[in-house]
Amino acid sequence: MRRAAQRRGRNRALEGDPLYLTGCILYWAEGSKNRNTLQFSNSELPMVRTFKSFAMECFDLEADRLTLSLNVYTNNGLSLEQIERYWLNGLGLPQACARKHRTNHYPTSSSGKRRNKLPHGVCTLTVLRSTLIVQEIFGAIQEYAGFEEPAWLD
Repeated sequence: MRRAAQRRGRNRALEGDPLYLTGCILYWAEGSKNRNTLQFSNSELPMVRTFKSFAMECFDLEADRLTLSLNVYTNNGLSLEQIERYWLNGLGLPQACARKHRTNHYPTSSSGKRRNKLPHGVCTLTVLRSTLIVQEIFGAIQEYAGFEEPAWLD
């Protein structure tokens, strides 16, 4: 089944759909590479929104197949609820998609100044029941980039 899904991805890559190409390359760059779970993390709303559009449109998914979790930083002037609302509204997802979030303190240098400011943290979108979707994407990535990765089948 994994091999057939990768073949589908290779064939789909040849169709020239720009959203499909964009989503596959975003996944290759920022996705989890787990062979059983489609998961994408980033701190930029437009990038996560593009990946969400790819997943939903190219694989005909409904919002109930998506979950959202956050890794947020404290002491940034925003509450966890405000940050969660930023992502849910920005992605057009219902509250039911939200899962447990992780909170961290800002790392500080010896001067006490904040580094790596991410006021809205990092959002992770996960597609439930997505093994064959991941395998299709793996096939497309191999087709686009012209290489073979047998480990993606194991």
